[in-house]
Amino acid sequence: MRARAAVLTEVRKPLEIWEVDVDPPKHGEVLVRVVAAGLCHSDLHYMQGDLEAVLPAVPGHEGAGVVEAVGPGVTRFQPGDPVLFVFRAFCGHCFYCLEGRPALCDFSNPLRRTGRMFDGTTRFHRDGQDVHHILGVSCFAEYTVVPEQGLLKLPSDVPLDRAALVGCGVTTGVGAALFAAGVEVGDTVLVIGCGGVGLNVIQGAALAGARLIIGADVVAQKLEWARQFGATHTVNPREQDLLEVVRSLTQGRGVDHAFEVIGRADTIQQAYAATRKGGTTVVVGLAPMGTTIPLDPLDLLRSEKTIKGTVYGTANLPRDIPRLLDLYRAGRLKLDELISRRLRLEEINEGFEAMLAGSVARSVVVFDASSD
Repeated sequence: MRARAAVLTEVRKPLEIWEVDVDPPKHGEVLVRVVAAGLCHSDLHYMQGDLEAVLPAVPGHEGAGVVEAVGPGVTRFQPGDPVLFVFRAFCGHCFYCLEGRPALCDFSNPLRRTGRMFDGTTRFHRDGQDVHHILGVSCFAEYTVVPEQGLLKLPSDVPLDRAALVGCGVTTGVGAALFAAGVEVGDTVLVIGCGGVGLNVIQGAALAGARLIIGADVVAQKLEWARQFGATHTVNPREQDLLEVVRSLTQGRGVDHAFEVIGRADTIQQAYAATRKGGTTVVVGLAPMGTTIPLDPLDLLRSEKTIKGTVYGTANLPRDIPRLLDLYRAGRLKLDELISRRLRLEEINEGFEAMLAGSVARSVVVFDASSD
């Protein structure tokens, strides 16, 4: 089978549109016709070299599609099933999976480390050259092959371009508020970075009943979106002192929960400084490899603060993703409002340029017009 794909051939270079050969699925694998793929900042990290990938490779990890074919041994899916890609495929029976933390499962480590499937080969090729996978998903392609453990079946009544966003940004952001931090009714919250994931942290905090939600960003449009998604207050740190604003709104204490959703050392430190004694700082943003932050252990001890990371929103994926989709169907979770632009595959680099400019909440590559 031949398919068009956006391929990363060299870091700090635009993606190239190639026609690639796609092998049929092998044992335990599924061939998926991709319907929609969201553009996530994590993809940009690979493109900019902040994260390593074996090249050439097909990025894309936030997406949804329809099963085209299944390989031997696959029992959970059949052709025609609508599915969501899970960028951290999980085994379902290890220590972490049984603890309800499937995003910490080590099952898919070989895929992420090598850019190949479990048998050591790739399913993408061009002129005899291997084209590698990223995160075991590679949904910036019309067709992709993934392990069955990297898929969840979707309800048939959720449009796939909306569902695609739940594959990463929505679950990561909403989950950071609900599952990683455990925001409760009446809590106070700061979200630094109001892009696609940050907006979902905000709406997660709003769903939990937080009474004060401060959105911080340097882009005016993002602050407007933050208010639409539930922020009670917004601040541009280039125009106001962020810590002074936070303290003025919290009787000088700081917030119960501060979320850093950019992935920079200085903003992680800001989030920590804005957290009250006994509160929680949650690092959601993906920092470049090698990033470190100084931490005063005496202050940590005396303030009893908690600083923690979150992967995939600390969600129990097979349990919580269907719940999030139910919230969307009930009109309580904003997915439609997240999509600023729908793109053709050939426009994908324009989508990343818009992301860098801060002019979109989320861009989605749509391969199939029936998803609109």
